[in-house]
Parts: sequence; C-alpha cells; structure tokens
Amino acid sequence: MNNDAVDVLVIGAGIIGLTVAENLVAQGLRVKLVEKEEVAAGASRGNAAGLAFSDIMPLASPGMVKKSIKWLMDPLGPFSVVAGDLPYTLPWLLRFLHASRSSQFEKSIVGQASLMELGQTSFQTVLERTGLVSMVRDNGALHLYQSRESYQKDLANWQYRARHGLDYSCYVGQALHEFQSGLSDRFQAGIFVPAWSSVSDPADYCHALYKHLIRRGASVVYGNVKSIDPGNGLHDRTVEVILDSGQQLEARQVVIAAGPWSAELSKQLGDKVPMVGERGYNTTLPQAALSTPIDRTLVFSDHGFVFTPLENGYRIGGASEIARLGRSPDYRRSRLMAEKARHFLTGLEIKDGKEWMGARPSTPDTLPVIDYSTKSRNIVYAFGHGHLGLTQSTATAQLVSELLLRESPSIDIEPLQVKRFAWR
Repeated sequence: MNNDAVDVLVIGAGIIGLTVAENLVAQGLRVKLVEKEEVAAGASRGNAAGLAFSDIMPLASPGMVKKSIKWLMDPLGPFSVVAGDLPYTLPWLLRFLHASRSSQFEKSIVGQASLMELGQTSFQTVLERTGLVSMVRDNGALHLYQSRESYQKDLANWQYRARHGLDYSCYVGQALHEFQSGLSDRFQAGIFVPAWSSVSDPADYCHALYKHLIRRGASVVYGNVKSIDPGNGLHDRTVEVILDSGQQLEARQVVIAAGPWSAELSKQLGDKVPMVGERGYNTTLPQAALSTPIDRTLVFSDHGFVFTPLENGYRIGGASEIARLGRSPDYRRSRLMAEKARHFLTGLEIKDGKEWMGARPSTPDTLPVIDYSTKSRNIVYAFGHGHLGLTQSTATAQLVSELLLRESPSIDIEPLQVKRFAWR
C-alpha cells in the first residue's frame, strides 16, 4: 500500500457520499472523496429539502400503476416517461411494473420503514456530532387533498404507515383551514404528519458537511472514475481506482455513492443494477413571494409535488420524469408546478423564481442498494435512493460503516442487497 493510499475512498460527493465520509471519519478512518464535478453538484444541491421519515410508500405500487396510466398520457404529469428515451429506459420500466406487484410492494414497505426508523435516530446523532443542529427544523408536513374521494382512497396508505408506528392527524372541511391558513378553498381534507423535518437549504447543508470533513482531515479529488480494480478481494489487498486522467488512487476499501452514475461502476464489478435518472424539477422563490409565511411543508398529494419553506425562501418542486442521463431539462414542468401552487395558496407570487432540475438515482423498487460488491467485500455500494437521499443519508452511512468494519448491520439489509436484481 503506497503512502498516498487511504483507508476508504468514497466515490461521489453528494449527500450520500458526504454523509458516509462523515461517519467513517468519526470512526477514525482516513477518507478521500472522488467527485467528477463539484460537491453536491446533482440532486443533492436543489432537492425539496425534506427529511421525509414518514414517506415509506414505494413509488412502485399497485395503486401507482393505475395512476401512471393516466399520468403517462400527460407529458407534464406527476409521473411521465420521455418517449424518445424508451430504448434506454424500457428495461427499468419493466422492472418497475414487476416491483409493483402486491407481494413486492409489501416487502419494499418493510425495507423503507426500517431505513426510516434508523434514519430518524441516526440523523440527530450526526447533527449533534457535526454541530449542524440549527440547520434542521422539525416542522412536519401537511398532505392536502382536493376531494373527499382522493382523501378516502389515500387513507389505506396511511394505515400502512400507522402499522409501522407513524403518527398522523386528519383534518376535513373547515377543520383543515383552521389548522392551516392560506389554503385555497378547493382543498377538502388534509393529513398532518409530525415525523417530517426540513433542512434550511440542501446545498448549504451539504457544504457545511464538506467543510466539517475537511476540518477533520478528509480530502477530495476531482475526476471521473474510469475503472475499479478490486484486487483479489482479500483484506490485505488494496482496491485501485483509475480516473479518466490516468491518475491512480488506492484505498483499503471503496464506497460507490455516485448517484445515477453508480450503475456503470457496479456493472464493471459484475453487478447489473437497473437505474435511471428520475428527474425532478423545482422553482425557488424569495421570502417575499408569500405575504403570510408558511412554516410547514405542504404536499399536494393529487399533483405529485411539494411546497417547502427554506431559510430564505420557498421551494416548489417534485414530479418524476423518467429519461436518459444527459437529456436537456424541460422547464415547462417547474413552471406548471409553480403556476398550480399560485392557485393553491392565497397571496403567492411566483415571479423572480429560480428553476432547477436534478436527476435522482432511482431503482425500480424505490429501495437503495446498500451491500457488498459480489467481487469484493472491500467494495460497498451506497446508491439508488431516488428522492429520499437526504432523508436516508445518515441511515445509509451507518450501514455502510458497519459493512466496512465487518459489524452486524443495525437493520436487516436483505431487501437492500444487490442480488435482488438478478432475474429469477
């Protein structure tokens, strides 16, 4: 092992890579991150800022399939597929349909619930360890419904949540508007869940983590990973990572947390993971956009997007657009959500907004891959969190640390293992 080698090389400096690195540094390990662009350059930079610990329902679900048939007819709907990209995305979509079976749906809920429970406790630990407690607010989320029918239909999903220990309160008719002022009269019902927090700003939070890591002795190398040589997989061999520039990096162990680009690296190691960049859009408005401040996250359940209060403004965003990586953004989506929000909230001005698109790393069953590479137990996967990367970042970091240190995982990771993608 040369003098430049580190204990762990983390590929990816988004929210997952940064949080994994923080946990490993806290264990006393020497850590280096590899990032192809810049810290938090992708979905970690402009996401909806939510710590959605109550969001245990998989995107792939029997009900979702029925909804998506209607939504797919609308190119700007909450869930859409770019038709021209079907040659790239069809295998993922077939897996998505497969994961929507009732039996897999139930398994996915169990996996998500375990991750969320671990995330709630581990997130607080990380905040206290890094001194970033002030960057998170426990403000809850209010899920809104425009009809009694859609509210009644969604109650079945809330019963799933209740079985996993998640509390919520229901508000119907006038009681809703007394609980939350500033809503359009078109909303007939709402469900408030306290187990939802938000960070002051996702980009600021990521950079605060990064600065903490640098102070603790971690470092970052910028470059695109070309290949990974796992050696013979034994504990006394280093893993070699080669960048496009030809630079060679060595470490005792490697974590792959490169978001939607992780699948290309795992494929080199014999693990084919179906992955798409599930693209989300948003518009960030200044604080002056709303005359009467709203302090909690609002979830527009019938439309697939949220309204989140940030430190210095508000963010309107969501939607799932299945497309190939590299396709140019279609900002009509963010404009449509902002326009809808203007009608949903009294007194909201949507001028002077800043539009954004990010590609979330999504697997067909909505669960991330947290597991050893089949080629080497010195390489661990930590990717595929979809729109829950921020929420599940600390739980993922704890599990990755346990795998690298050969400790028993805090939860059952069988639903998260890479072998689940082998066709049976």
